[in-house]
Amino acid sequence: MSDRRIWGLLAEFDSPEALIHAARATSVEGYVCFDAYSPSPLEGLSEVVRLRRPWMPRIVLLSGLAGGTSGFVLQWWISAAAYPLDVGGRPLFSWPAFIPVTFELTILCAAFGAVIGMLMLNGLPAPYHPVFNVPQFRSATSNGFFLAIESNDKQFRLEETLRFLESLNPLEINRIAP
Repeated sequence: MSDRRIWGLLAEFDSPEALIHAARATSVEGYVCFDAYSPSPLEGLSEVVRLRRPWMPRIVLLSGLAGGTSGFVLQWWISAAAYPLDVGGRPLFSWPAFIPVTFELTILCAAFGAVIGMLMLNGLPAPYHPVFNVPQFRSATSNGFFLAIESNDKQFRLEETLRFLESLNPLEINRIAP
């Protein structure tokens, strides 16, 4: 065992059931910073891995509200405050006329917020992840089932975590170089 800094440990399992069992055991053991990789979605795995509550709905809502509000306020400011024009005795603040632009800016800003939020929350563009350093991980997209425990987990101690993973009977355990 070298003292070289590692990103974590990667264990390979032979079946989806073994991966789900290992993820449950990892969660029960107290690890928080771990992830499971499989070639297809596995029912129940997302509950075990404890995916964080998604930020995307909030980002899209706030972006849409900001766009709609700014569009409405801009139209009010132009027609009632900055350049008031009395045309035929119509009111300066005629809000029904502002609805189409307000709606369009709401949708536009929500869409931009969704795209930018998705890129930021996914950490994109990032063509590299430390698990790619393990050659066996190439099978994760075809027939491999992997569990990675990150070294920044408070519970992570190299020797203890290695023994814990060995107790789960994986096919192989690899160190992940940063």
